[in-house]
Amino acid sequence: MDEKKVRAGIVMGSDSDLPIMKDTADVLEELGVGFEIIISSAHRVPEKTMDYARNAAARGIEVIVAGAGGAAHLPGVLAAFTPLPVIGVPIHTATMGGVDSLYSIVQMPSGIPVATVAINGARNAGILAAQIIGVKDEETRKKIEEFKKELSTKVEKKDRLLQELGYQEFLKRFFSKH
Repeated sequence: MDEKKVRAGIVMGSDSDLPIMKDTADVLEELGVGFEIIISSAHRVPEKTMDYARNAAARGIEVIVAGAGGAAHLPGVLAAFTPLPVIGVPIHTATMGGVDSLYSIVQMPSGIPVATVAINGARNAGILAAQIIGVKDEETRKKIEEFKKELSTKVEKKDRLLQELGYQEFLKRFFSKH
């Protein structure tokens, strides 16, 4: 658990989701947002999952990011038991490439919304979580603004280099396979 005040919850259905969900944790750390991260399966430990969702707001959590693969019920189950915003991260699966996870998360019934990012889009989920927190927290909002300025600066720098080198040399330098 992060030493900062915990404001975001990261929940995954299995430890095998951690290599993807670490991207959420990494970006929240980058942006200075305190978080906790747990494993809680909607199917294997439904009581724990329900309790987590029901008690999250009272513990100071402001947003939950939930990663799940396959049937991917975890984000929806959490959303059913909390008034907090829930962001679902569909995890890539071997059988259907994560499309099964995506459809499971994005097709929530009316009244139980779950924001959904791309398959394995855990980094964007973390950024979105920070943006939600930034609605009321000026320090977090300023960090998001800085983050987006840095993105813009990186693109402008790459474009200047492309214009300077030409596309063929740019490809050789940055996309050659040797």
